Amino acid sequence: EDLRIRNMVKNHNLAKSIADAGWYQFRTWLERYGEIFGRVTVAVNPAYTSQECSSCGTIVKKSLSTRTHTCKCGCTLDRDENAAINILNKGLATVGHTGSTLLDKENAL
Repeated sequence: EDLRIRNMVKNHNLAKSIADAGWYQFRTWLERYGEIFGRVTVAVNPAYTSQECSSCGTIVKKSLSTRTHTCKCGCTLDRDENAAINILNKGLATVGHTGSTLLDKENAL
């Protein structure tokens, strides 16, 4: 996800943990290892990735403490698994486009 760290540290409960993590370095490593192993890395917009149903696309509002995604369409998944599917689908939808890496290099090899 193309996370906005500055916005995330505004949460008083998580600010210290988020600020301690080396997010820039982590993303740089992901992109570098993607190049080494011939994989495309794409930063996707994180908006609603954990709330959007990966099955039908409906937005299901939930608090951070809710760990299970349950939709009216019958889809029941762990919240993180649902978000991972949404992130994968968003990433796959942008394959072939350029300029989505952190250092703004060409993305496809």
